[in-house]
Amino acid sequence: MSAGQAVAGGAPRQAPDLSWFRRRQLRTIAGIVAVVVVFELCSLICNFSLGYALGSIPAAFAWMLQNFIPTVESLANLPMVIEQTVSTALDSVAATVIAAVCGIVFSVMGSTSIGVECAPVRGAIRAVASIFRNIPMIAWALLLLLSFKQNEFTGFLALFLTTFGQLMRFFLDTFDEIPAGPVEALRSCGASYWQVVFQAGLPLAVADLMSWMLYMVETNIRSATLIGLLTGTGIGFVFNLYYTSFRYDTAGLVIIVTIVFVLAIEAISNIARRSMI
Repeated sequence: MSAGQAVAGGAPRQAPDLSWFRRRQLRTIAGIVAVVVVFELCSLICNFSLGYALGSIPAAFAWMLQNFIPTVESLANLPMVIEQTVSTALDSVAATVIAAVCGIVFSVMGSTSIGVECAPVRGAIRAVASIFRNIPMIAWALLLLLSFKQNEFTGFLALFLTTFGQLMRFFLDTFDEIPAGPVEALRSCGASYWQVVFQAGLPLAVADLMSWMLYMVETNIRSATLIGLLTGTGIGFVFNLYYTSFRYDTAGLVIIVTIVFVLAIEAISNIARRSMI
């Protein structure tokens, strides 16, 4: 045994096993090749050119900076834009709060931890949550337009139905994950169903419930702009009006006000979340 093959204790030095590293390298290369092949096939089918897309980005940004920058004339419409933005936000908040209240009621009954004893009822509640949650908000808006026409209530209802399904799904998971100890302790003491709900279920889940509701408020304010394009109301209608009239400077003002407002709501929501933790 040579000196290079021995260690201080006299045990032979093991040669490093390079086979594992080679297999990992081959898997990485194969994965990269597979991604490239799939991308090229999809680009070929969709007639997509990556080079053309990347080359168009500078021109697109230059056009937006040239046309969507608010002018002095467009600033005259700022009070109206702010008013419509606030109105859209209030509709979103109202739809979210009402959907949250309804979602809590049904989630309590459908939860596996504090829900009703009837399994078919819990299953039906979960099925309703899945159906409402998986229908896109735009689809709700288009369906409701046939019955309620273009008005503010149509947008409110589309926001409510989608939010109700999503929040009920979130609330069900929240109630399912609460600790079982307090619930079992109350039941062993002979507490009634509603005593268990109000003394254990809601107090243990209230922070997560409020966090989900604040998250949906932020999401709905952004979504309400798109809904307004279909229902002819709110800030979405204002944006569409000026955009289709080629008043891009005022349309850009609408975008800037909406972004600032959403960021402000998000900051307030984050502060509220931190205060509840």
